[in-house]
Amino acid sequence: MDFPALGLTIRLACVTTLVLLVVATPLAAWISSGRGWGRRVVQAVVALPLVLPPTVLGFYLLVGLGPSTAVGRVVVAVLGHPLAFTFSGLVVGSVVYSLPFAVQPLVAGFAGVDWGLVETARVLGGSPWVVFRRVVMPLSRMSFLMAAVLTFAHTVGEFGVVLMVGGDIPGVTRTLSISIFDQVQEANYSGANRTAIWLVMLSFVALLVVYARGGLRRGAEVG
Repeated sequence: MDFPALGLTIRLACVTTLVLLVVATPLAAWISSGRGWGRRVVQAVVALPLVLPPTVLGFYLLVGLGPSTAVGRVVVAVLGHPLAFTFSGLVVGSVVYSLPFAVQPLVAGFAGVDWGLVETARVLGGSPWVVFRRVVMPLSRMSFLMAAVLTFAHTVGEFGVVLMVGGDIPGVTRTLSISIFDQVQEANYSGANRTAIWLVMLSFVALLVVYARGGLRRGAEVG
C-alpha cells in the first residue's frame, strides 16, 4: 500500500473541498438568484468539466499555468516557480475539475429555499449576510453536505487532470489513482488491488455519510 499517496490524496481532497465551498457558495447564490443569459452562460462554463475529457482540461491547465502565458508569468513572479508539478498546482486543477460537483448541489439547494422567509427576514431588518447565514444556509444544509461529499469523493478519484498538471512525483503529486496506474504498469496487480480497495472505501464512506444523513432527516420529519 502506497501510504504517502494515500495521505496526499486525502490532503488534496480536503483542501479542494474547503476551497470549493468558499468559491462555490457565492457563485451558486448568484446563479440561483435570477434568470438571464449571463447566468446560463456561467452555468455552462461551470459544467464544462462534466463533459470535457480530463486530459483536455489538464492540458489547458498545464499550458495556462506555465510561463508561456500571462497568468503563468504572474504566478512565477509571485511564487518564484510555476504551479505545474507541485501540490498547489494539483489543488488548482482539482478545484477547476470538481467545480460543478460543488456548484450544482448548492444551486439546487438555494433554488429550493422558501424566499418568502428570506423576504420576511429582510423586512425585519436582517442584513444580506445575516439573512444568508441565519435563513438560507440552515435551509440548504443538505446541499452543503452533498456538495462537500461529492467534491471530496470526486477529487479522491481524479486521474487525468492530476496526472497532466502534477505528473507522477512520489510524495509530491502522486495520488492513489496514479499509484494504481503505476502498479498496473508494473504488473503488480495485487498491489493495485489493495490500493483500489482504499479508493472504494473512501468513496463509499463519503457517500454513506450523505445517504445516512438524508435518512436520518427523513426519519425525523416522519416522526
